[in-house]
Amino acid sequence: MLLDRDGTLIEDVPYNGDPEKVRPVPGARAALDRLRAAGLRLAVVTNQSGLARGYFTGEQMRAVHARVEELLGRFDAWLVCPHDDEDRCDCRKPAPGLVHAAARELGTTASRCVMVGDIGRDVAAALAAGATGVLVPTPVTRPEEVAAAGWTATDLPAAVDEILRRQRAVLPTAPPGEPVRTALVVRSDSAGDVLVTGPAIRAVAAGAQRVVLLCGPRGRAAADLLPGVDEIIEHPLPWIDSTPAPVDPEDMRSLIARLGAVGADQAVVFTSFHQSALPLALLLRMAGIGRIAAISDDYPGSLLDVRHRVPVGVPEPERALSLAAAAGHRLPDGDEPVLRLRHDVVAGRPSDLGDPGYVVLHPGSAASSRACPPDVATRIAATLTAAGHRVLVTGGPDEREVTARVAAAGGTDLGGRTDLAGLARIVADASAVVVGNTGPAHLAAAAGVPVVSLFAPTVPFGQWGPYRVPTVRIGDATAPCRDTRAASCPVPGHPCLSDVDPDAVVDALRMLAVGGGGGR
Repeated sequence: MLLDRDGTLIEDVPYNGDPEKVRPVPGARAALDRLRAAGLRLAVVTNQSGLARGYFTGEQMRAVHARVEELLGRFDAWLVCPHDDEDRCDCRKPAPGLVHAAARELGTTASRCVMVGDIGRDVAAALAAGATGVLVPTPVTRPEEVAAAGWTATDLPAAVDEILRRQRAVLPTAPPGEPVRTALVVRSDSAGDVLVTGPAIRAVAAGAQRVVLLCGPRGRAAADLLPGVDEIIEHPLPWIDSTPAPVDPEDMRSLIARLGAVGADQAVVFTSFHQSALPLALLLRMAGIGRIAAISDDYPGSLLDVRHRVPVGVPEPERALSLAAAAGHRLPDGDEPVLRLRHDVVAGRPSDLGDPGYVVLHPGSAASSRACPPDVATRIAATLTAAGHRVLVTGGPDEREVTARVAAAGGTDLGGRTDLAGLARIVADASAVVVGNTGPAHLAAAAGVPVVSLFAPTVPFGQWGPYRVPTVRIGDATAPCRDTRAASCPVPGHPCLSDVDPDAVVDALRMLAVGGGGGR
């Protein structure tokens, strides 16, 4: 647990060097003690430009910190940036240096840390390090910072409540009962949906002898990349697909027979927060599967044996992991809850791409509302090339016209040249990926490659942003398309991304420690 100091732990007194002015925020001591009791290590991560400006001395600052510990209890580490903005250091938030340093001090990695702060700089520093950021707004927090944050809480105690709830949610409260010989897991929809369910599928695989995955045609290529899957059944589900065919009774009878032939002891139905698991649960019952688990806010009657509920806002990988836990499964020790790909599938890459260390620019998306406008992507490619980056422009077969246009401004055009596994191999050797909210962003997360996220806010960033990988978010989080879930842009001019400054992408790469030429 990493915590900002001023405005988060104690009342914000500008450039305070006086211990007598330290006032904890309401409920801080009890909240911190709950974290300590749960076994979490705590560090304070704070910008203190007053040192650089001479407003107080290091001795005075340490006296303030001693008073904070007197009132709030001991912290395991204090990490301080003593610089001002003009110093352009790597430690002043929103740069991620302090977050990385705090993680090392606590004996862990940034991806296993949660950072709580009161302004956008705190959250941005967490994301750029690959940590989770929680914003607790105060009167000085700007509205655009609140809109851009993936996770907000009303106050510090509320943030702690949810942190501890999420920690508990991914741990099984009871075993699944009889040993699971064959588990049927379900994740329909697109490649990105399947990829973010990967940690939960690995958890089920750890407790079952055999795992069969039911997915749709749009997610099949991603299903082939997931560890822990022994067999794949591909079948469209008309209550899930965005452009469904009419329900065909004979097709449904065929699906029931196919599911029944699996011989599953248990089925775990993974869905997105806006989808229903109940239509498939009915078919699974008709297929004779005796134990079914799913997330459902709607009353399921006798369709579910495990009816799980998840609050709004939980990242999709954690949402799925919590369902796996409710069904009695957890990741084995040593398997971090991050996205992963099968090594045997993504090993190696095309020999004609040169050395690793390039920047992948992926302008397209299956949902046009989440694609980068071609003229913006073209300017980004030109600016990245001028800054010394080697750029590979990727896209599917139906995006060749766009990738050719973008690459003509600077970069190598790979549009239509790879399947999803081939794209994963290219992404794995990149220094960073510049991409919208679409499948390649999750490929990057699975490869541990930093992401510059051109994120259209049609869906919540906190649920669908790149998971546990260093990320810089770019785009207007307050745009009118926010939370519409629109597949096609509902606002003329695509305002959430049309005003992206290409120089901001270069700055984002610099924050992610990706220099010109792609080196990190």
